[in-house]
Amino acid sequence: MKIKVRVSHDEDTKYAFLICKKIEESAKSRGTGISKKDPEYIKSIMINGNAVIAFCNGEIAGFSYLEVFQNEEFVVNSGLIVFPEFRKKGLARIIKIEIFKLSRKKFPNSKIFSITTSNSVIKMNTELGFKPVSFSELPQSEEFWKGCQSCSNFDILNRNKRKMCLCTGLLYNICDKINKPNKNKNNEKNLIHGDKIVLAYSGGLDTSYCLKYLIQEEGYEVHTVIINTGGFKEEELKEIEERAFNIGAKSHRTINAIEEYYQNCIKYLIFGNILKNNTYPLSVSSERIFQAIQIAQYATFINAKAIAHGSTGAGNDQIRFDIAFQIICPEKITLSPIRDLKISRKEEIEYLRNRGISICWDKAKYSINKGIWGTSIGGKETLTSYHDFPEESYPTKLKKKKSETLELEFEKGELVSINREKGKAIKNIIKLEKIASEFAIGRGIHIGDTILGIKGRVAFEASAAIIIIKAHHLLEKHILTKWQLYWKEQLSNWYGMLLHEAQYLDPVMRDIEMFLSSSQKRLTGTVHIILYPYRFHLVGIQSEFDLMESNMAQYGEMNYAWTAEDVKGFTKILSNQMKMYHNLNKKEGKKE
Repeated sequence: MKIKVRVSHDEDTKYAFLICKKIEESAKSRGTGISKKDPEYIKSIMINGNAVIAFCNGEIAGFSYLEVFQNEEFVVNSGLIVFPEFRKKGLARIIKIEIFKLSRKKFPNSKIFSITTSNSVIKMNTELGFKPVSFSELPQSEEFWKGCQSCSNFDILNRNKRKMCLCTGLLYNICDKINKPNKNKNNEKNLIHGDKIVLAYSGGLDTSYCLKYLIQEEGYEVHTVIINTGGFKEEELKEIEERAFNIGAKSHRTINAIEEYYQNCIKYLIFGNILKNNTYPLSVSSERIFQAIQIAQYATFINAKAIAHGSTGAGNDQIRFDIAFQIICPEKITLSPIRDLKISRKEEIEYLRNRGISICWDKAKYSINKGIWGTSIGGKETLTSYHDFPEESYPTKLKKKKSETLELEFEKGELVSINREKGKAIKNIIKLEKIASEFAIGRGIHIGDTILGIKGRVAFEASAAIIIIKAHHLLEKHILTKWQLYWKEQLSNWYGMLLHEAQYLDPVMRDIEMFLSSSQKRLTGTVHIILYPYRFHLVGIQSEFDLMESNMAQYGEMNYAWTAEDVKGFTKILSNQMKMYHNLNKKEGKKE
């Protein structure tokens, strides 16, 4: 079922007669309420964009409009109708939120009110922040009360001298909201019921809790988005989308960012041979900033007022998301329910289960985050310094026990072929992961420092990343000069550290990338490897730029570029300063 609710325009006037008819029929069936509307008046409201109209699968399904009284001091939300065949689908709530938002947008300084006999409308208004009030707080203009003349209860209103009727008066006073003290540290005072927000949604427990909480407890209009940087299969993305809609997302979007992730990050992780603490290839942590950038851009595109994420208060991801949002879209409010509420995994599961959402999250012993550059694994062993991760914790299992040879060809530092079959870098990474993971290669446990200063422990498997980095590094050792290798290592360590600690958007990262790219101009050749269960062996390389192939000399053998006397003179000059130092030491010893 495809629902669309939008602001009216002049082409909608063709529906005016039908809408008036449905409003009248609805009033008669309830035995109360406004009984009649003038189609010509409804047309004028539509033309002025003072109404919202709903469609279900392209067919008109509902309507509501606003009117202004007393020099824009008051705005009334009226005529809410859902056609009978489209009821009990939550459409009335959507229309109510949209007409309320339209009223706030067009008349931001006006008081918004409603009078109704419907309990469901009263409930919706209350959730939006309306308060029940006496009729004395509503507009006193004759123009307003004239609209009640067609109601079957008009005589009751007159008998009570407009002080009361069967309707309940509800008022949203913006002055009350402004003067109300702010108790929320996250600037949520700027958010109101029905506001549009974007939720970074992975389909897991944390983000599913956030989705339900933000809709049901806060009343926001939540649009979910997932950024695929290579960790999801097509069927998994479809399941995530279905889950988002089942929980209540207004819309869901999948954005493919694999190529961008490779070109702007993985490529430089390879150029730099980057392994955090000489162990971890930044498998999942390197993805987050690119996911955050895409989410921020999407939130701007759909004009969302806030962005929410499911990070906890103890990890690195909260920093990565928050920093990216603050830089790219500083006008957006950032929400993080798990962090702000300090809610436990057990409490999340219980909350969802009590609301009819149960996907056996409590049966998953390990938290798995898979990406194109590797998979991180968290579990009870993560919380200790001495427990090993069991075989069952790793997603891929050992399948091959007989060794195999492997050839990786690089051009200017990028992987261009596997076993002499050419392909794009991303496809080669995926292909290599499939080959090497069957040997259970690339497993490890990383212990590192979090951005917040605490130690963290995580298991990982990244067969393609580890093999590519080690093979690339071997090729570099043959091709680059001593000082290229030295300074590249210094800058690469900083690049990995800054990327890990959410500093990707600092311009120094672009400077380092330029250096890394420059160092790869000659990095072309083939690396020969042997794969074994749980390990691999780098056999050697072939390259036209191999400095070992120089005809000047061979290490430990004959040389043709210098004589024995040249070496004697070189060593004499090279040792000059050390000789001076040690001679001074001898003089100091004699004085003593």
